[in-house]
Amino acid sequence: MERHEISRIAHRDHPVAAPLSDESVRELLERLLRGRSDGRLLDLGCGEAPWLVRALAAHPALRAVGVDTDPAALRTALHTAQRLGVARRIGLHHRDVREFSTAEPFDAVLCVGATHAFGGLGPALAAIGPLLAPGGAVLLGESYWEREPPARARELLGEGLTGLAGTLAAVEAAGWLPVAGHTSTRAELDAYEWSWTGSLTDWALDQPPGPDREAALHAAAEHRREWLDAYRDCFGFVTLLLRPGSRAGAG
Repeated sequence: MERHEISRIAHRDHPVAAPLSDESVRELLERLLRGRSDGRLLDLGCGEAPWLVRALAAHPALRAVGVDTDPAALRTALHTAQRLGVARRIGLHHRDVREFSTAEPFDAVLCVGATHAFGGLGPALAAIGPLLAPGGAVLLGESYWEREPPARARELLGEGLTGLAGTLAAVEAAGWLPVAGHTSTRAELDAYEWSWTGSLTDWALDQPPGPDREAALHAAAEHRREWLDAYRDCFGFVTLLLRPGSRAGAG
């Protein structure tokens, strides 16, 4: 099974592909779209576009664009938008986020759990700036270390992560200022991991014997071991509402 397919199945029972509860997602979207609910919303690395379809369903004057490299996820996003009656207000682009450009800047931009697609936090913020209209805001979700991680956790999740203070320092150094934030709770973090591994296991158990079933069961078991043994006690996730300062280059 391809990585995209495993990820799609693993996220099917979770509200978004990030460690956030339904209520947290609702509150963050409401804050992002305050005063911008009749504008344009962009999601970079949208996947199946759960953030976008929720925002469109809640704000009938909003228009949205999603960008992702997974065609299956984008097809699911379109079907969901059609089911919710918001398909006319969403545009979905099968494209590398680093190649996306626009002639009309966006009033709000989402990049939650997708900075890796740009090569890290700094490059992501640099790319987002020119896409944002004056007065706009960004909702950015990023992983961080809650405490010093063991070597195995760094190996799994990359050397680029730092602590929460370091993450905020990097944001500010790039010319952005946080106006709100949400640090995912232990309950949100655990619920995400249980959902990821459980959904994949549940799907596999309904499949006939074969390579896909075995691949899914293996991926779920391996992920569960890595979570429990390597990074559960040191991993955190923060979602920041950002506005550009003088050096972010928005607009």
